[in-house]
Amino acid sequence: MPRTAKDDRPSRRRFVPARTIGAILLAWAVPAAAASAIPCVWTGVERIVAVGDLHGDYDNFVDIMKATGMVDERLHWAGGRTHFVQTGDILDRGPAARKILEFLMRIEVEAALDGGKVHVLLGNHEALNLAGIAFDYPGYVNVDQFLSFLPAEYKDRLVSRAPASEVERAAYWAKILRSDKEAQAAYTRAFVEDFGPWLLKRNCVEKINDVVFVHGGISLKYAGWDLAKINAVLRDELSFLSEPVKNPRILALFRPQIVYDRIGPLWYRDLAQRDETEFAPEVDRILALLGARAMIVAHSPQIGSPIALEYMSRFQKRIWVIDTGITAAYGGRLSALIIDKGQFSVWGDEDE
Repeated sequence: MPRTAKDDRPSRRRFVPARTIGAILLAWAVPAAAASAIPCVWTGVERIVAVGDLHGDYDNFVDIMKATGMVDERLHWAGGRTHFVQTGDILDRGPAARKILEFLMRIEVEAALDGGKVHVLLGNHEALNLAGIAFDYPGYVNVDQFLSFLPAEYKDRLVSRAPASEVERAAYWAKILRSDKEAQAAYTRAFVEDFGPWLLKRNCVEKINDVVFVHGGISLKYAGWDLAKINAVLRDELSFLSEPVKNPRILALFRPQIVYDRIGPLWYRDLAQRDETEFAPEVDRILALLGARAMIVAHSPQIGSPIALEYMSRFQKRIWVIDTGITAAYGGRLSALIIDKGQFSVWGDEDE
């Protein structure tokens, strides 16, 4: 039975340890010097545009980027000194995650040359693909995404064997996505080789001015941590999990601290779902520990609510939930959160 939205984390049984392995992780981590050079805090930023989960919907994402002035009609950076934030979950459910990643990698360079900044945060779907276990979740990796990341020779071989009949072809691809471990391993190897080095330099949480940005949310458990520590620990874990060849004995000892934690930054949902009156004191403590006036989260689709300030904000506009179901798989409800000189506003596709 598929996992529910509230408990869609990987089973911890996959990595039940005999003991923790601490420093062993460092053998697989991004080099320490490189990791320490990855900033996660910015100040003095005048304008920020943030967009939530994209789930492979390149066309809707491009429409948002044009409408908010982030790119021009030729899809080149036009945001000037704006900081653009995408809060994770680029992958899965939709067909064109690869195009989104390539687009973001390109405009990241263009923005830097123009004095702006592109921030791409890691979501749980990036983590699942880096770890090679996204196929454990039926419906996450669809055929289009699967083929887009496969090496050309492997893709050509699979496509050439696909039946002509539409019904038989659907069953053929469903079987591959469900049970063809060789094909799944080829996908994961190619994905990690092509995009792993870039993704492993992304953070899972950042602070711009006095606002924290994170995919799921920062729970009280992690609110007292330095943001650089949260990012470094997760980066070490994902670096280990994305290694194409892992020593089974070391893997058996591996106990991830953050990457699959239900109340960790990739999976936490309470800020988007808990009763506001009951949970407000904990939100107060979390933001105080973070030294932040607000937190921007995604991960929990706000389907059915209008795209407007009063519906995207919670806890007296201290928590903003910006996953509005941008992907067509969730209804294609386009939106972006804009923070201009400290003032919050919302762009939605009805504003066009």
